[in-house]
Amino acid sequence: MREIQAEKLKVKIFDTREAMGQAAAKTVAAKVRELLSAKEEVNMIFAAAASQNEFLASLINENIEWNRVNAFHMDEYIGLPAGAKQLFGEWLKERIFSKVPFKNIFYLDGQAMDVDAECARYGNLLQQHPVDITCLGIGENAHLAFNDPHVADFNDTSDVKVVDLDEPCKAQQVREGCFASNAEVPPIAFTLTIPALLKAPWMYCMVPGIAKAEAVYHTLYDEISEQYPSTILRRHDGTILFLETESASRIKGERALELADN
Repeated sequence: MREIQAEKLKVKIFDTREAMGQAAAKTVAAKVRELLSAKEEVNMIFAAAASQNEFLASLINENIEWNRVNAFHMDEYIGLPAGAKQLFGEWLKERIFSKVPFKNIFYLDGQAMDVDAECARYGNLLQQHPVDITCLGIGENAHLAFNDPHVADFNDTSDVKVVDLDEPCKAQQVREGCFASNAEVPPIAFTLTIPALLKAPWMYCMVPGIAKAEAVYHTLYDEISEQYPSTILRRHDGTILFLETESASRIKGERALELADN
């Protein structure tokens, strides 16, 4: 494992996806236990994407008092039928929400008739349960949740909003096997805004795979701006970015300060 750092962002690089996922799960579990030793409940936001597979598979086996943890998810398609396998709530239900006994699981309603009311409802839940930990990934277009570059706003005043998805974002959903073509991807979705995600004092970002190497490069080397939304992670005090050999393949030592070689 190698550790590097870009401004405030700590980066850990592992040899394999499995090693990355296991290490991320142990880190997150340790933080949950630490927080539960000092407070009654912990509030967590989860991402639904293939990048999270190894992490979630390990996390469900960690020793955590899940009945003291409240769970949110960070985005959801609008307009898919209830129970559709592509819904992020369904994806997370299959991989973690049905596997461990959370105190509460708060789902975004992709079938809501009044999308503004649904944004307000979910935003109110986030206000009532201030987030402690965000578990996230980075999109191939460097988005965080569904904050694609054309809708990302580092100064959003809302916690939840409706956005339209850009074509690179849709293409990623197709490549990951969720839809057969860009045209089948729902054009709009709910997303937690970037400030809502960054309210968590602790953020753990799991980004494996060669398809993410370009986004990792932009995250670490480009100017911090909404053009590459994930660059904002370099300003967050409590973020760790977990990578493996493929996703880290474009990292250059002259920019990211090498801290250790283990």
